[in-house]
Amino acid sequence: MNLSFDNTQNAFAYKSTPDLKKAKFLISVIQNPIMVSLATKVTPLLMKMGFPINGILRNTVFKQFVGGETLEESARTAKLLGSYGVQVILDYGVEAKEGESNFDDVTSHIIEAIDFAATQNNIPFISVKITGVASHILLEHLNEAPRLRSGIHDSESENASWQRVRERMYAICDVAQEKGVGILLDAEETWIQDPIDRLAIELMKEYNKEKVVVYNTYQLYRNDRLHFLQLSHRLAKEGGFLLGAKLVRGAYMEKERDRAIKLGYASPIHLNKEATDKDFDAAATYCISNKDTISLLLATHNEASNIAIATAMTNLSFEKNDQHVHFSQLFGMGDHITFNMAVQGYNVSKYLPFGPINEVIPYLMRRAEENTSVNGQTNKELVLLKTELARRKSSK
Repeated sequence: MNLSFDNTQNAFAYKSTPDLKKAKFLISVIQNPIMVSLATKVTPLLMKMGFPINGILRNTVFKQFVGGETLEESARTAKLLGSYGVQVILDYGVEAKEGESNFDDVTSHIIEAIDFAATQNNIPFISVKITGVASHILLEHLNEAPRLRSGIHDSESENASWQRVRERMYAICDVAQEKGVGILLDAEETWIQDPIDRLAIELMKEYNKEKVVVYNTYQLYRNDRLHFLQLSHRLAKEGGFLLGAKLVRGAYMEKERDRAIKLGYASPIHLNKEATDKDFDAAATYCISNKDTISLLLATHNEASNIAIATAMTNLSFEKNDQHVHFSQLFGMGDHITFNMAVQGYNVSKYLPFGPINEVIPYLMRRAEENTSVNGQTNKELVLLKTELARRKSSK
């Protein structure tokens, strides 16, 4: 196997030189924690006050990390990616507001996105956040219910609210199954994750009988997730359904540790990156070793993890485009992985959020903060951008 992520010509072929220069500037800014902290505080405030900053945002962070404001705009981005053999995970990136009517509205947008994805040849998945269709407070209460009430939740109003959440998710999955589109359920913080996990198993039992429609997300920076993945697989085998597993390292590390300290309980997060890496790679290996009953989506920017699973696929005589294994990176980052894997013929996608610019600001601010906390990643991105710009300049 000769998989390499060093070819910047492949990595950035889809970007013009002016776009590369903008990306280089943006990543340079994101490397500065002070600038990012200031921007994440000031930007929402300026927008609330009516300052005309949409144009600046649209041509910088929005263009770098978001597919478009509408499905139509996202279609152009998806088509561009598809021309380079890259698939798309579409995500309605609007952060949900509390209230049943808002949850119903998000459900409608997700179903619209599924209908749209079914008309495209390179959008196999839609990402769904349960927090978009369910109250955060409801999820938190249900998360405690098994411990506080031996699994019996005694609030009639909350039981009714949860039933509406289930109905929304069944409506989404009905359409997804009919249209042949996969549903990726996002993972959340530990204090609301348990009801999401239970719902994920319920939906997989209903929709994953013949092929995988529903995937749950496993955050391997949690010290219990490798075991939970194996438990999920056992439940799938016992229940006669297939397991869909999206593996990520995790997105809420600082928040999880801070809350554990504040409330005086043991942190659910691994003590160090090495332990996280070990569990992540073990989980990925477990999935491909059981590909007859598990479909894997490996969502990571870690080069070593991607190469390890690609190598394991070769050793196990998998085809590069085996339907049970899919790789993914965020739109706007990790292009050296995505596009070089696409050239080699692997199933690889970009996670592509879309939505009105003023509504996806929380997503964009979170993306900037996450990139700042992963300094090695942004350093690598910057080096690659500089390398490709230098290559283009020298080839003139």
